[in-house]
Amino acid sequence: MKFSESLKKNSDFQKVYKQGKSYANRYLVLYVLENGTVCNRIGISVSKKVGNSIVRHRLKRLIKEAYRLQEDKFYRGLDIVVIARMSAKDISYKDTKSALLHLGGLQNIIKSINKEDE
Repeated sequence: MKFSESLKKNSDFQKVYKQGKSYANRYLVLYVLENGTVCNRIGISVSKKVGNSIVRHRLKRLIKEAYRLQEDKFYRGLDIVVIARMSAKDISYKDTKSALLHLGGLQNIIKSINKEDE
């Protein structure tokens, strides 16, 4: 990821949960908080309720890849936490990308969405 780092500390996640703004759709919940830097930090959370470790890791990889390929569309200077819902268990890459861009549009953190990209 060119413009982003990982969000790793529990305290950072908690700060985004408490002070950030959230939107949700069928598959994902997206929390966003400005971090005052020039790069984004992204954290991905998948609960044990969603499935076993194989399912959870697959979802994390899908979300990370969807974000990585669309990274240039997101504004910079944000802490972003993406939470996978139970309905995302059997989601495809295309649906993951669509859900992520949809939530980014709701949060007004996307520069522009081209219909050809979806």
